[in-house]
Amino acid sequence: MATARVRLAGAFRTALLRAGADPTYADGDDATWVGVDWRSLQRTLEIDGRQVNVLDTGPPAGARGPGPALLFIHGWSSNWQIFLLNIAAFMDTHRVLSLDLPGFGASAMPAEPISIRRYARTVDAVCDALGVERVVAVGNSMGGFIGAELALSFGTRVDRLVLISAAGLSTGALPRRPILTAAQLVGTGSRRAMFLQSPVVRRPRLRRAAMQWVVRYPEKLSVPLSEELVLSFAKPGFVDALRAIMDYDYRDRLPEIEIPVLIVWGRQDLLVPVSDADAYAALIGPNARVVVFEDTGHVPMLERPSRFNELLRGFLAGEDAPEAGVPGIARATAS
Repeated sequence: MATARVRLAGAFRTALLRAGADPTYADGDDATWVGVDWRSLQRTLEIDGRQVNVLDTGPPAGARGPGPALLFIHGWSSNWQIFLLNIAAFMDTHRVLSLDLPGFGASAMPAEPISIRRYARTVDAVCDALGVERVVAVGNSMGGFIGAELALSFGTRVDRLVLISAAGLSTGALPRRPILTAAQLVGTGSRRAMFLQSPVVRRPRLRRAAMQWVVRYPEKLSVPLSEELVLSFAKPGFVDALRAIMDYDYRDRLPEIEIPVLIVWGRQDLLVPVSDADAYAALIGPNARVVVFEDTGHVPMLERPSRFNELLRGFLAGEDAPEAGVPGIARATAS
């Protein structure tokens, strides 16, 4: 409990002490995604008797060979739109997949209780339904937890793995009862405040107050993008998914991951400490590489999209040091 208090105090200090965003922060161009007909790229699949909303851009024109698809997996209390700036950057060169995990976005609650293993099974079933044999799994927060579990339980499915501020290590050591109680209260309050979503995201100060625990500088995000991100607030899976994160421990299995792994973190992550990046690398082994973004929060791919997309391109190309030549990298280490 004392450790949790120290960590919370440190998070408060980090949240309050902000130097101000540099010009490369939130440098995504909404023009890359606003004009895309996203509705036409989504479909509803029935997985284990429940409806799952899936995004599939299909193979790009002129694609050569059946290379692995790029699969984005969102985190807790999120939706597939958290990757809008990344999907738009890769859909011309890769088949890109994403989904709303059961209980979030436009997907129904699952028939069975939510768990990390069941989420991985759902993702695998989605790939089967779409006829996709191999993927590069890119997961943020809980999505990283699920992506790693996918690589462990369905090893031939995953070609490469990207963990972005992944849950699954220190998150299991948090005080369970007070956090779940707080989540239940937040979930109830969020449902009551659904009508306030638009005013919140349209006002920079309110946007900061609502999102600063996740995003380093929420006021710098565009209004159209912020409106997409709040679509998964107060969804039915909110508390159950948090419980699933805290209930499952797979650290003793992580050395079994032998594929290339890129671990990306924001140094100022308030939800999952940056020390977990090194912990993941130490557990996975020499096939893992850590890249840390300075002055960045829990969602580096959203906060620093140009930087992240360039890094991901290098990793997909098989570069030994994909961060080489990418500006603004605070630290890069191989385990």
